[in-house]
Amino acid sequence: MLITRASEYAILSLIVLSKATSPMDSETLSNQLSIPKSFLAKILQSLAKKGILKSFKGVNGGFTLLKDPKDISMLSVMSAVEGKAPAVFDCSPSQKDCPSDRAELCSIWPFLNKLQGKIDDFLAELSLDDILE
Repeated sequence: MLITRASEYAILSLIVLSKATSPMDSETLSNQLSIPKSFLAKILQSLAKKGILKSFKGVNGGFTLLKDPKDISMLSVMSAVEGKAPAVFDCSPSQKDCPSDRAELCSIWPFLNKLQGKIDDFLAELSLDDILE
C-alpha cells in the first residue's frame, strides 16, 4: 500500500511541527493529532534518524524540523517511516527480482513499473512546503 498509517501520521506530524515555534514532545503531538503515543514515538524517531527531524532530550525536549519544509520530499518521509520506498504494488522494479518468480508470464509488469516510476518522481518532487500551501 502506498500511504500507510505510518506515512499519514508522519506527514500530519510534520505539518504540526512546521508551524511550531519550539520543540514539541511526542505526547503533545500524540494528543493533538489523536495518534497512539508509542506508534508516533517510533515514527518520530525514524524521521530523526533519517535527518528530517531534530530531537532534543530533557524537560523541554521534543522534536523540530531539521530541514526547511521545501527541502523535505514526501518520498524521503515515506521511505523513512516505511523502511523502504513506498510501492503501489508488490511488483519489483526489476523483472528478474519478481517475488512470484513468474515475471516472464506477467503482461502488466511494464505498466506497473512505469506507474511506480511516475509516482516515485511525483513524491520526490512534492515537498512538505507544497502540502502546507
